[in-house]
Amino acid sequence: MGRGRNLLEIFRFLLAGGSCLLLELGALYTLTEAAGLHYMYSAALAFTLSVIVNYLMCRYWVFQGARQQSAKAAAIFIGSSLAGLGLNQLCMWLFVELAGLWYMAAKLLAAAVVTVWNYVLKRYALTSV
Repeated sequence: MGRGRNLLEIFRFLLAGGSCLLLELGALYTLTEAAGLHYMYSAALAFTLSVIVNYLMCRYWVFQGARQQSAKAAAIFIGSSLAGLGLNQLCMWLFVELAGLWYMAAKLLAAAVVTVWNYVLKRYALTSV
């Protein structure tokens, strides 16, 4: 992959991720404040929604060659997303319960951690397998 193509891919990944983060933050806040769910349940539901939208964006727009995805690649993508959900929930709990942060601030920190995880594993899942 050429340098320009790689930079475009990273830009698209960040744009897709940023859009999904906004979706996730909105869902987290709405589910917690308007629906009255505990922040951990809201975080899991919002994360899941975001992953579904992000998957579609990554598969059809971000990564070249992703449309020819194999069942093995899909399994890796889903597995990495489940691990990302676990990492998200762990970060949320640590940042809120142990560090005493507001759940929305904790989500921003958790998103930074999970973003690195997502790029590395999902790029592999969508382009290498």
